[in-house]
Amino acid sequence: MTDFNYNFNSCPERNGYGSLKWDKFQGRDILPLWVADMDFAAAPEIIAALQARLDHGVFGYTKPFAAPVEAVLNYLERQHGYQARASWLDFLPGMVPAINLCVHAFTQASESVMTATPVYPPFLSAPDYAGRELIKVPLCLDSQEHWSLDIEAMEAAIQPHTRLLILCSPHNPVGRVFTAAELTELADFCERHDLILISDEIHCDLVIDPDAQHTMTATLNDAIAQRTVTLMAPSKTYNLPGLACAFSVIENPQLRQQFQQTIRGIITEVNCFGYAGCAAAYNHGEAWRQELLRYLRGNYELVYDFIQRELPQITFRPMQATYLAWFDVSALGLKHPAHFFEQHGVGLSDGSPFDGAQHLRLNFGCPRDRLEEGLQRMKKAVGTI
Repeated sequence: MTDFNYNFNSCPERNGYGSLKWDKFQGRDILPLWVADMDFAAAPEIIAALQARLDHGVFGYTKPFAAPVEAVLNYLERQHGYQARASWLDFLPGMVPAINLCVHAFTQASESVMTATPVYPPFLSAPDYAGRELIKVPLCLDSQEHWSLDIEAMEAAIQPHTRLLILCSPHNPVGRVFTAAELTELADFCERHDLILISDEIHCDLVIDPDAQHTMTATLNDAIAQRTVTLMAPSKTYNLPGLACAFSVIENPQLRQQFQQTIRGIITEVNCFGYAGCAAAYNHGEAWRQELLRYLRGNYELVYDFIQRELPQITFRPMQATYLAWFDVSALGLKHPAHFFEQHGVGLSDGSPFDGAQHLRLNFGCPRDRLEEGLQRMKKAVGTI
């Protein structure tokens, strides 16, 4: 690992800074490998941009001015071949409020929302918070043990009042990068049933499988573009969630107006540091991102090989994107898997809120020695069963 220009082998002390990830286990010997928050320091180029903004000394209300807008538009075209317009963008303080507001904007109380499970918990809670019916359709495994969308099951489950489909692409927590063909089949499904597609693509720049390629759903064809609300952010890729800067891309003017009317008075100005970090990430962060991907591939291979060799009781299927490993631990026969591993010094995400009982999610976005320690603690824990 000596050929890295950026340091991923060590990270700043995170205790005492209000870290959600670390403070959960404060005062306990539990290694936090749970929430999707990497332990790596942000790219120096981003830190320099934030410092320059800090040096300005005035932190007033900030609108989406030219620098972040142009950075996002250039990024979308350069990275994903998507020629978007500034008028299609709305900046938001995060993906979770965006998902919740989409449910309010695009459905009525009598309508339902569909999603594929297991999935990021806010996909499941947002319809409930809004008083909408939720239709959950499990992902299926294909002949190559890849997680896939089960269109046949979706056809069987859909109701006349289903209005919205929420997609996670690439998928959290199973780490699947859907092919253009799979997404086209999904687009046809949305067209047949007149569904609005909320496409959460926050992990799209974290594809660790060199043979996989992310396709933005809105780029498939004009028909699906007109019924898609794309949600994105630099936060997961560049480890900037605390800057609270995400954005939506909505081509269809009617859908865009519906969304803007819903967020009016609820979503106000994104903070100035969020814009500065977003612009710096997309303008100057690519070299750092490429090295991050290399490091994450190494961490993924470490986890995969360790589980196959040392913990065969745990099922870990190959993944293509994210830094979040999804484990099936049902063979261990544990009543409360997350609590069991916490008792043995490893803090993992409980699969139940993802609609994945008897599953755990491990965040390998951390220095390698920390990851190795976590895996050894898991092995020791399983040895006590």
